[in-house]
Amino acid sequence: MTPEDTDRVIQMAWEDRTPFEAIQFQFGLAEKDVIALMRKTLKRSSFNLWRKRVNSGVSQKHREKRSADIQRFKCDL
Repeated sequence: MTPEDTDRVIQMAWEDRTPFEAIQFQFGLAEKDVIALMRKTLKRSSFNLWRKRVNSGVSQKHREKRSADIQRFKCDL
């Protein structure tokens, strides 16, 4: 994975409305792989903040938490 790809995965992981399925579709990384990448790349406090946000009700990273109105994902890049 190139540094640009890594940066894009991190950016997508921080976005609340980008599901893990979109990251897997574009980069072939499962949720556990994204978590491992974030843990390796981010400072511990940033990683903990990200995990807390992903597991909160604010984030829609998991398909079960997404609104039924959202049927697909789209990336402009």
